[in-house]
Amino acid sequence: SGDSLRPISDQQAEVILKKVPGTVPSGKPPKSEPYRTVPSRTMHWKSANILNTFRSNLKKKFQCLYEGTAKQGNSTLLNEIYTELYITESESGEISNEHEVRQIETQSRRAATEDTPIKCSDIFRALPGQDKPIRTVLTKGVAGIGKTVSVQKFILDWDVQLIFPLPFRALNLMKDKTLSLLKRLHVFFPETKEMEIFSDKYKVLFIFDGLDECRLSLDFQSDVRLCDVSESASVDVLLTNLIVGNLLPSALIWITSRPAAADLVPSECVHRVTEVRGFNEPQKEEYFRKRIIDQGLAKRIISHLKSSKSLDIMCHIPVFCWISAAVLEKMLSQAESGEIPKTLTQMYTHFLMAQINIKDMKYNEKKDTDKEMIFQLGKLAYEQLEKGNVIFYEEDLRECGIDVTEASVYSGLCTQIFREEFGLYQVKVFCFVHLSVQEHLAALYVHLSCTNNNTNVFDQITERGFSSRIKDWIQSKHVSLSELHHRAVDKALQSKNGHLDLFLRFLLGLSVESNRGLLQGLMKQTRGSSESNEETVEHIKKKIRISRSPKKSINLFHCLNELGDHSIVEEIQQYLNSGTLAEAKLTSLQWSALVFFLLTSEQMMDVFELNKLVGRENASDKVVRKLLPVIKESRSAQ
Repeated sequence: SGDSLRPISDQQAEVILKKVPGTVPSGKPPKSEPYRTVPSRTMHWKSANILNTFRSNLKKKFQCLYEGTAKQGNSTLLNEIYTELYITESESGEISNEHEVRQIETQSRRAATEDTPIKCSDIFRALPGQDKPIRTVLTKGVAGIGKTVSVQKFILDWDVQLIFPLPFRALNLMKDKTLSLLKRLHVFFPETKEMEIFSDKYKVLFIFDGLDECRLSLDFQSDVRLCDVSESASVDVLLTNLIVGNLLPSALIWITSRPAAADLVPSECVHRVTEVRGFNEPQKEEYFRKRIIDQGLAKRIISHLKSSKSLDIMCHIPVFCWISAAVLEKMLSQAESGEIPKTLTQMYTHFLMAQINIKDMKYNEKKDTDKEMIFQLGKLAYEQLEKGNVIFYEEDLRECGIDVTEASVYSGLCTQIFREEFGLYQVKVFCFVHLSVQEHLAALYVHLSCTNNNTNVFDQITERGFSSRIKDWIQSKHVSLSELHHRAVDKALQSKNGHLDLFLRFLLGLSVESNRGLLQGLMKQTRGSSESNEETVEHIKKKIRISRSPKKSINLFHCLNELGDHSIVEEIQQYLNSGTLAEAKLTSLQWSALVFFLLTSEQMMDVFELNKLVGRENASDKVVRKLLPVIKESRSAQ
């Protein structure tokens, strides 16, 4: 992939000249354009060198991987650390409305043999038996799964004359500007001003990364038809006409998106849908062996992660692998005191505190500044999570009360949590390194609001419209953690798309003693939480008993795990181990626990043996009805 960075030979120049509009190797002007002058050999070389420079600049831009960090962080050459991702052809089908972590949990149970993997470099190549040419590819995948890194790798491997990577977070900044496609490309890629970039002899690819971050109105039903690259239009009109094929029908289009936004582009405009599934089992291990120099330590880290089902599942997401490596490499190599993280909340809390400690050592900051900084970031995280935003612009920070001029300080002091990027015209774009980091900080903000400020964040909305006397009474009222937890559980259950599921796990997990110990530097006082947690556990069990949604029940069992309560699942394990489950009269809570246990067990259930669970107390139709979620995830049942 580095060949294009070398000076070109005469033979290579001749090949390129054949593809440069307005040039003819024979030295004769084309018959169809008798009045055009013949370009000199100098012009030939100039065009070829401009193309070379364009490709070289893009490769320099994308050759480094800032893994989880901003540009201030340490970079790694992508080709040195890149681990092939598991990408498959996907059905366009129904869009999932559940939390992305739940989607990863579901995918982790799917046998790898069920799907045909596609290499990133082959996404525009038809599979055997497919005859239709592929113009537009939509690649979907949950946050942090590797979509953008796949784009980087594709650009480095370069198999197209001209690639134009146009992330939506940059296109958003041009939403109020009316320009032609040609002029927009000149803004993004100044080298193209001296190139005739649109010719039938050129193979052109547009990459629109991050459809879920789009803040444009993409109207595919619009009557506005655009066919000329020099005609001015709004960015949304340009995009829809490019994707539909009115504009540059010969160009290839690659769109990446998180699952929930994938249906913003009509299925009839897409010729192939692929899904980035992250790392499969061998790829997970390969990542840690590449990331950790000490192979013995890498093996211990892999072994520890496999011992916790919730951590092992999350390792399908490359960003979580990076977080785990950052935490466990330090803890296991230095024999640090303290409990090795076994839950998601423990892992993310260790990660957060490690970044704060690094910042304190580097800048010799006082601990008091940490409280304010983390609280401000947490408030931003929570308010934007409520709105469904994962990227923020300056106006979003102002709405959350953060001084925009100080935002770079937050970014500079804590680059691995809060990232500041520069978009078009050096406009600042802000984001957390991953949605899960945003969810953890949001939960921490809600937790600290309660423990430090005696505030129930969930009550703040309902205070509007009350008299000042009632507001004073609400603010003076003691807020218990159990009351906060009850409100959070109820609020998460009301969410139609499960967007608060992981936030809820984190919020409940933060009240556990091991995590409270880690957070001492951020808390004004430590409240006793054992009684609060017992009340929370009972509230969750009550919700599971009456829940009609297996998906919501499964997340509530994950919440119990974060709280350290495994009692119901252990009861089910005893029944299974003794072989008496078929004769046991199970409660609704125990049936839900059985579903959770079977769906999160280590063994992939190719064939689910229903007959082992049918007995005097459990008729076959009842077993089928109760365990339907498990049957759906199995290849067959008997």
